[in-house]
Amino acid sequence: MEVDSANCECCGLREDCTQAYIAQVKASFDGKWLCGLCAEAVRDEMKNCKKEEEEKTEDAMKAHMSFCSTFRSNPAVRVADGMRQMLRRRSSDLPTSKKTASFSPSSSSVKKKK
Repeated sequence: MEVDSANCECCGLREDCTQAYIAQVKASFDGKWLCGLCAEAVRDEMKNCKKEEEEKTEDAMKAHMSFCSTFRSNPAVRVADGMRQMLRRRSSDLPTSKKTASFSPSSSSVKKKK
């Protein structure tokens, strides 16, 4: 099993991966290799796109590449902002009742003393 180095086409992050994994990722993203974080962000963009499948991938990649290009100078900021963006999207997908229930004092295991 040979390991190669691959650069993310969005954020520029370099990862060591097997050739099979690199080929699998490239097949999913129009021949471009994306790191795990960027791949998740592009998948999230695709979920929100209302175009046909082929256009979804292209538009989602363009949108995420644009986002990454604004943070290329500082990788720590780039990764933190990418995670923040992904978490916001995922939490906005939760039903309102689950959001409030998870933060509500009544749902906690702490019981009031009488």
